[in-house]
Amino acid sequence: MKAVRVHATGGPEALRLEEIPTPSPRPGEVLIRVDAAGVNFIDIYLRSGAYKMTMPFTPGQEAAGTVAAVGAGVTGFAVGDRVASYYGALSAYAEFAIAPADKVVALPSGVTTAQAAAVLLQGMTAHYLASTTYPLQPGDTCLVHAAAGGTGLLLCQVAKRRGARVIGTVSTAAKEKLARGAGADDVIRYTETDFAAEVKRLTGGTGVQVVYDSVGKSTFTAGLGCLAPRGMMVLFGQSSGAVEPLDPQVLNQRGSLFLTRPTLAHYVAARAELEQRSGDLFHWIQEGTLHVRIDREVPLARAGEAHRALDSRGTSGKVLLVP
Repeated sequence: MKAVRVHATGGPEALRLEEIPTPSPRPGEVLIRVDAAGVNFIDIYLRSGAYKMTMPFTPGQEAAGTVAAVGAGVTGFAVGDRVASYYGALSAYAEFAIAPADKVVALPSGVTTAQAAAVLLQGMTAHYLASTTYPLQPGDTCLVHAAAGGTGLLLCQVAKRRGARVIGTVSTAAKEKLARGAGADDVIRYTETDFAAEVKRLTGGTGVQVVYDSVGKSTFTAGLGCLAPRGMMVLFGQSSGAVEPLDPQVLNQRGSLFLTRPTLAHYVAARAELEQRSGDLFHWIQEGTLHVRIDREVPLARAGEAHRALDSRGTSGKVLLVP
């Protein structure tokens, strides 16, 4: 089969399309014929060496397609079933990928494999952020950075479902339009306006109950200043770089703030939680109340192009790789 391999960390040129043996599922595993693989910032962190991996490896933690084979002991899945998986070692940048059966979910009618590959990681991230990490309630106000990105567009929609007021930050007028279309009540172009000052103005000086920050280095410190007393900073990414070390006393000085650095794996560790979060997303897609925006679909052979597009922060919605 064809697969993208990384033999040494580096830039997008480190992604090489190669022929490798098609894997066979072991007991408890499912072999997925990949229709589409999601491209995510964690793939960039792994390729660049920001997160350590044993070389060589195939990137990709999110995929959707059809079951090609099942290992011994697997129940609930059969060859030909439409499925999707999010798993840290999925190796999804390939024509086939192995996943543990307990990390695979079935796709209902009305949800395409492209939609599933585009929504599983980022959609479940938006789900746990807004419903569990800081469970938004009517009357809450949240700040969503990168509101027109793949996760941002979904997070705006989930936050509105929960009755919150949403303030989003974006870089361009085109992205502002997308964020408003996803439900953002107010949108700040951070390239033109001091977003912290504007948040305080928009909230009458009160601040927001929670900041959802996937950007990191360039937004974190100012974001703390956007929080109301006892507010929560939810740092779930670092697209602009890692945040500098923080003296916990700062949280006290700024109003007894809370700080968390969550990751999706800890919010879908139990099978029941994986099924509940993915099931909610698929149901909302079926009923037309959750809109999944796919920015582009890139052939597997041009995986480096997909990484450049995502890393440029010029995309709006999901980037997919298609074998």
